[in-house]
Amino acid sequence: MEYLDFETPIKELEDQLDKCVLIGEESNIDVTETCEQIQKKLVATRKEIYKNLTAWQRVQLSRHPNRPYTLDYINALCGDTFMELHGDRNVKDDKAMIGGLGKIGNQSYMFIGQQKGYNTKTRQYRNFGMANPEGYRKALRLMKMAEKFGIPVVTLLDTPGAYPGLEAEERGQGEAIARNIFEMTRLKTPIITIVIGEGASGGALGIGVGDRVFMMENTWYTVISPESCSSILWRSWEFKEQAAEALKLTPNDMKKMKLIDAIIKEPLGGAHTNRPEAFKNVKNTIVKAYADLKDLSEEELVKKRMEKYAEMGVYKS
Repeated sequence: MEYLDFETPIKELEDQLDKCVLIGEESNIDVTETCEQIQKKLVATRKEIYKNLTAWQRVQLSRHPNRPYTLDYINALCGDTFMELHGDRNVKDDKAMIGGLGKIGNQSYMFIGQQKGYNTKTRQYRNFGMANPEGYRKALRLMKMAEKFGIPVVTLLDTPGAYPGLEAEERGQGEAIARNIFEMTRLKTPIITIVIGEGASGGALGIGVGDRVFMMENTWYTVISPESCSSILWRSWEFKEQAAEALKLTPNDMKKMKLIDAIIKEPLGGAHTNRPEAFKNVKNTIVKAYADLKDLSEEELVKKRMEKYAEMGVYKS
């Protein structure tokens, strides 16, 4: 188990509990009462820490190396019914953007999302979850396929941003993302969007236009990462914590500003501490959201989606 900086008190108590249990097993001393006291203190400490998380601490939790990624959710939700589809039919198959058909119960969905890696080799293979233009074009191809057959789309957002390389820009990174946003606003099938980790900038928005938009409890969603914001405003990454607070990137902030529809609760300590519970909460959210959208006509669906985004923000005519 890996621990973040602010989780050090939890690690210390868990180490104490392990030592206490070990002493009881290796000797004739009754340590039951001592272990119970440590356990109670551990529970109270967990609640206290996770109840008062700062914006930067939520950013750290969203990046936890043990946190489930897009394929983990899809495999848990769909089992062996998921069939991955590849390629943008133009350049190549982008490994950072995955998509395919899968079923939850008897209902088929088109799942699309960014995929990160678990170690150095797979992180390079997945390009750290940063998609190239062909990734966004693959996503759009799959969305159009879903529209053609009346299949709802589920997008899972988890990216530090679209890939900013020279080759990506030459192949039209900005155009690919803008095209997706444009096409998603008028897609004639329900779109359910969930931020499951990092939701950074246009890289997330490229598959983030939904009829229902949700954020998991320990995720973030904003135009720029706290580190990049800090480096621009303060010429240093040292102010990333202040930047995280100023960006208003937490689920609670986004809900207050009416930019998302709801927050999906996570197990205490993050989705990685109890994956089955996290998967169950996401599944229930998708099923409920689709139940609310499935009876709308294509015209109503597109009209409501456009109205939803037109009402966001403050502006003068």
